[in-house]
Amino acid sequence: MAYLFTSESVSEGHPDKVADQISDALIDNFLAFDTESKVACETLVTTGQVVLAGEVKSTTYLDVQKIARDTINKIGYTKGEYMFDGNSCGVLSAIHEQSEDINQGVDRGSKEEQGAGDQGMMFGYATNETENFMPLALDLSHRILIELAALRRENKDITYLRPDSKSQVTIEYSDDNVPQRIDAIVVSTQHDDFDEDEAMLAKIRKDIVDILIPRVVAKLPEAIQKLFNSDIKYHINPTGKFVIGGPHGDTGLTGRKIIVDTYGGKGAHGGGAFSGKDPSKVDRSAAYATRHIAKNLVAAGVADEILVQVSYAIGVVEPMGIFVDTYGTCPFNLTDGEIAEKVSEIFDMRPFAIEDRLKLRSPMYSETAAYGHMGRTNRTVTKTFSQPNGNSKTLDVELFTWEKLDYVDKVKTAFGL
Repeated sequence: MAYLFTSESVSEGHPDKVADQISDALIDNFLAFDTESKVACETLVTTGQVVLAGEVKSTTYLDVQKIARDTINKIGYTKGEYMFDGNSCGVLSAIHEQSEDINQGVDRGSKEEQGAGDQGMMFGYATNETENFMPLALDLSHRILIELAALRRENKDITYLRPDSKSQVTIEYSDDNVPQRIDAIVVSTQHDDFDEDEAMLAKIRKDIVDILIPRVVAKLPEAIQKLFNSDIKYHINPTGKFVIGGPHGDTGLTGRKIIVDTYGGKGAHGGGAFSGKDPSKVDRSAAYATRHIAKNLVAAGVADEILVQVSYAIGVVEPMGIFVDTYGTCPFNLTDGEIAEKVSEIFDMRPFAIEDRLKLRSPMYSETAAYGHMGRTNRTVTKTFSQPNGNSKTLDVELFTWEKLDYVDKVKTAFGL
């Protein structure tokens, strides 16, 4: 029997994502000037106020208030009428030194013997139902909000948009787990005030259906375009007015959108957030590493869908174990346990090995903090960072290294494909 599956996304202006982006901007700035920085930074945003808290061990000094303000302005909170803007909000910093009790379990005589920064389990997932090996419902949810943000910044075809928004996509699957059609799309977007509520709702609905969705569809592969039809149920700003939003409408906190950040409810999640953590925290680095493994395994043809789990003990170098679930989609006479054993031979999952393989000590994290950490495009960008003393540094930074298909040949060789 056919079934429905739903995933959601939230925009860069969503209060939790504002918090994530500030935390990751701090990570990038610390790593730019001291690649060995140890950082765990949480952010709270609310009406007219930002609170920074966490632990840092670094040789560099930063103007954390300026970094927070610049991030908020870049997102688009630049007007006093939003009741939260980068130029006027208060920024309180309660960042302090990292605990030596924790640090002694991470830092060792050699980098190769670096222990895990915490205990826990991390999951990576990949499926061949999309070109970027991501679950389709989540991929479409992200695409809708990326395009909506582009329309907001263009301020041409739609001129009333504000930064906060959410999307949700429901897809009908066949019994053999193949997407059949888009069943429903939900878009809630913050907007400027209108004189008449009914006219406002009608215009927003028309603009979303007639302008936004066609722009999204036009950028999709033909096979995915065919899933869109005139029978899709649209729920556009279903509560009515959405003028009050962002951190003024809801308090935002770092790390509250971990399902949006990963696989939209497909696969599994170990529970640890990513943003605000340097790569010695395996919550982040091992989640990227398991995504890298899963994606390369699927791309190599080991299975159509794969979940990879790894687990650690704080301060211990080697992982507790690696688990693989192919959901019965492996076409070869291999058990999931046999696949996991081969994975452990191909991929070194010690914390430093992950950092080194994926180049995680570079300031690559601001771009991860909105629209998902997985399924993004691997590319190199040029970034410039500044310190309060006037020093600046310009770096070429490779982004989303865990999305590279650089281990496909190694996987094929190991599995005899």
